[in-house]
Amino acid sequence: MDINISRIRNIGLMAHIDAGKTTVTERMLYFTGKSHKIGEVHDGQAVMDWMTQEQERGITVTSAASTTTWKNHKINIVDTPGHVDFTAEAERSLRILDGAIALFCAVGGVQPQTETVWRQAEKYGVPRIAFVNKMDRVGADFQTVVGEIKDRLGANAVPLTLPIGSGDSFVGIIDLLDMKAIYYDETPRGIELREADIPTELIYDASRAQSNLIERISELDDYLIELYLEGAEPGRNELMVALRKAVIAGSLITVFCGAAFRNKGVRKLLDAVVDYLPSPLDMPPVRR
Repeated sequence: MDINISRIRNIGLMAHIDAGKTTVTERMLYFTGKSHKIGEVHDGQAVMDWMTQEQERGITVTSAASTTTWKNHKINIVDTPGHVDFTAEAERSLRILDGAIALFCAVGGVQPQTETVWRQAEKYGVPRIAFVNKMDRVGADFQTVVGEIKDRLGANAVPLTLPIGSGDSFVGIIDLLDMKAIYYDETPRGIELREADIPTELIYDASRAQSNLIERISELDDYLIELYLEGAEPGRNELMVALRKAVIAGSLITVFCGAAFRNKGVRKLLDAVVDYLPSPLDMPPVRR
């Protein structure tokens, strides 16, 4: 299938060890139809962990790549090592990537190797979006992790989704652009989803988060500032265009959440890759 260059995404996943990079990648490959069986890291069955050492240890030792498609876009995915001993391997990958997903553990937050690979991405000017994983773990705290991304990494981070519950009570997410709740059915391990109205007890928090989102985007876009001064509300498409420009410029980090092992939030993350991360046409040539 021939795909226009503007519909290509060359991305990498970067994080501290055990934040769930390979698990997220396996879910991305499954939901895009690249693989028909979910490979689990702990079983040594992950597609991206092809080396014997990786299968035995359950960690990524060397960068691995795969190609898939999502919504008429071709996505080339590189799963980079998260262990401190393989920092150089991760940096080599970042040199040639157009964009990246920075993964954070909802319990551990910003960890040492997270900071290292984040600084490397800054060095090479790699646009990023963030995914707070493992929201189903005991002690998961989405807002604390977002705060750490801002404070410890100096990022202009703004959530595009909010979790519905945490730990064992994590059942779904709130899409702040569409102001809809997305629930993941537990029986098929979150593979089936449904949209619904936002729970009454979360409407206030969601409305505040959406207002903050619109305000933060508007600060970075002249057209949206004009709308704001005129008292007009920007539409969804206008917000998405402004968000993409800000992410590619590195002036904004959009934050999503989920639990990849339970298949929650991954499809929304795939949408974000297509919607906000750059194509090769958006990035300057790689310099040696």
